[in-house]
Amino acid sequence: MLWTAFLILFAVDSANSIRSVCYYTNWSQYRSSLGQFYPEDVDASLCTHLIYSFANIVGTNIKPFEWNDDSTQWSTGMYERTMALKTKNPAMKIILAVGGYNMASQPFVNIVRNSASRSSFAQSAIGFLRQRNFDGLDVDWEYPALRGSTAADKQNFVFLMQELRTAFENEARVSGLPRLLLTAAVPAGKDKVDVGYDVPALTRVCDFISLMTYDLHGSWDSTTGINSPLYAHPSEQGDAAYLNLDWVARYYVSLGAPRDKINIGMATYGRSFTLSDPAKTRGVGAPAARAGQAGAQVFQETSQRARYLVKRDLWIGYDDVQSIQEKACYARQNSYGGIMFWALDLDDFSGQACGQGRYPLIRAAVQEAAKPRSSPCLRQANPVNPGGPNPQSPQLYQPVTGKLKCLMSDF
Repeated sequence: MLWTAFLILFAVDSANSIRSVCYYTNWSQYRSSLGQFYPEDVDASLCTHLIYSFANIVGTNIKPFEWNDDSTQWSTGMYERTMALKTKNPAMKIILAVGGYNMASQPFVNIVRNSASRSSFAQSAIGFLRQRNFDGLDVDWEYPALRGSTAADKQNFVFLMQELRTAFENEARVSGLPRLLLTAAVPAGKDKVDVGYDVPALTRVCDFISLMTYDLHGSWDSTTGINSPLYAHPSEQGDAAYLNLDWVARYYVSLGAPRDKINIGMATYGRSFTLSDPAKTRGVGAPAARAGQAGAQVFQETSQRARYLVKRDLWIGYDDVQSIQEKACYARQNSYGGIMFWALDLDDFSGQACGQGRYPLIRAAVQEAAKPRSSPCLRQANPVNPGGPNPQSPQLYQPVTGKLKCLMSDF
């Protein structure tokens, strides 16, 4: 009997299936040299879900954004080329995203204003997705109740997502096809969550939500900060202590989001600063004047499980293989449903920059997340209480590769 119980426990723990959600950006085709990215560059084995970003919204209709998204009689479009990835991973779901930061709120405001416009958008979405063989829709409104949107749109956004879910269910019932998936990318900032997102209502109708737990610090700040820290820095207090992956994930859970519907967002890029006075201070929280240009010496910020580079007045916060493994282990051990990457094209997808093979960051995170839930982390990550004792001096860190080209390739 004891052996039977052990085997059952082992089987449940070993069968850890965690989502790996990969964002594909349709503008990465315009980069030059090593950064140019096409659907054929995707390693489909790394993704359970691929989200194609972004489509446009015109009136209440979804439209392609790029000139070559759709196929023509003369060329195979990016949508069709992306669908071809299913020959390599038939189980992978390919979802179309609408929205994004550059779209802002106005197109969504026009859609959610009344029941007729919401219904029209839902029917347009079904036709567009089915015609192009997508498996679902990812809604990335940045942000309800902000950027030209009123407070009423917090509830209107819920109405829109409910309309989409109902329409998707009805269409599947009639067509006999699998129901289209409905997902959402949601913000990390507490101020944006509080004014624009009814988390329990949204997560009831969404198949999953992806936390945009990156761009938490950048050149818009007056001091240096890690782009996507796992935990708060000991010096951070007040609202600043909310800007980390651990706090954001726990906040969504406290608001009613089921853990198994949450994808922990991870960045495959970093952000740079120009130090105001590099001779005086160079760590996290150092005064900074603007974005940085080019770089050099590597440090690890142990309290936040992250890395940063310093050379003269340049400061860059980023993730490497070890720090992103810790985030994946965090997601796995805390029973979150998935991990999400922004974005495929920002990792070393060709393997030509880092000397660590293709997709070193995403591959490391996916492999870590796939381990049994009780498997220990590479290094157990313990949160640091904000406002606690001053941290020790940051440690000089030797990354897996000494190539600065690798560390800088995402900028």
